[in-house]
Amino acid sequence: MNKYKTIGKIGEGTFSDVLKVQNFKDGQYYACKQMKQHFESIDHVNSMREIQALRRLNPHPNILTLHEVIFDKKAGAVALICELMDMNIYELIKGRKKPLPEGKIMNYMYQLCKSLDHMHRNGLFHRDVKPENILIKQDLLKLGDFGSCRSIHSKQPYTEYISTRWYRAPECLLTDGYYSYKMDMWSAGCVFYEIASFHPLFPGSNELDQISKIHDIVGTPPKKILNKFKQSRVMSFDFPIRKGKGISPFMPSLSNKSLTLMYAMIQYDPDERICAHEALQHPYFRELRLAEKQALTIRRRMRLAENPLERETLSLRRISKEDQSLKDRRNLNRL
Repeated sequence: MNKYKTIGKIGEGTFSDVLKVQNFKDGQYYACKQMKQHFESIDHVNSMREIQALRRLNPHPNILTLHEVIFDKKAGAVALICELMDMNIYELIKGRKKPLPEGKIMNYMYQLCKSLDHMHRNGLFHRDVKPENILIKQDLLKLGDFGSCRSIHSKQPYTEYISTRWYRAPECLLTDGYYSYKMDMWSAGCVFYEIASFHPLFPGSNELDQISKIHDIVGTPPKKILNKFKQSRVMSFDFPIRKGKGISPFMPSLSNKSLTLMYAMIQYDPDERICAHEALQHPYFRELRLAEKQALTIRRRMRLAENPLERETLSLRRISKEDQSLKDRRNLNRL
């Protein structure tokens, strides 16, 4: 840590403290995550779930960038030097009165879905998606804190008590660890509602109250869905029948497209719940997809303008394809 000067503490958690630090050499500011655990060796450090996840997932525009890992063997201390973001989503909405513009909410949710799609494609799921673990810098959003993540292909049952209660999917509450990567999408749906309303969707005071809050909104699921879950040792499935109030009465200003995506994210049955890849193709994000496509076209044209050799190569490829197409047509005519 002699390469960095401590500026101040940003946050504190059960397993780590986060400091704002400055690199003596280049003057750049970083977030330094100091782990409270004692580490015996570099192998012990490299086996850390969070370090393995960050190395696998970096670089990606919506995943927090890990710059370096510092291991002080003598002290058994480990620090993760990451990029410094402005704030997390919880800090953005805390105490705020004026709603965020729908365009900003859409942009944040699009980026969150991108981060989850990247994670899930790379065989990992987060297990603790919540406003405090979603970081922003102006319009850029990045997912952070990968200490709880697991491999999608690892064997069930997983640890039951993992994601923060308010963002915990029904399968996490109703089974002894039989859940999947779809739990991340439930949590993302809860975050979606919270960014739009500044209030948690399911603020349960305990696990039973959590299920009750979920049923108040989405209704009691039919027996055929409940029977899919391997029954928990601690909770009875004998729930009172409720219709569910839905989200719309609490958020009348939300567009139909945003509501359909939100409902798709908080489907009770994980098999019916939308995945991150499907969410990115949802009509709610149509404008952002078109804007991305246009930006990509412009960048490609600029690159071709700057590189005549690449333009020439593409022209030759096009001519070659046209020649092949002509040959194919002639061959078909002969048959």
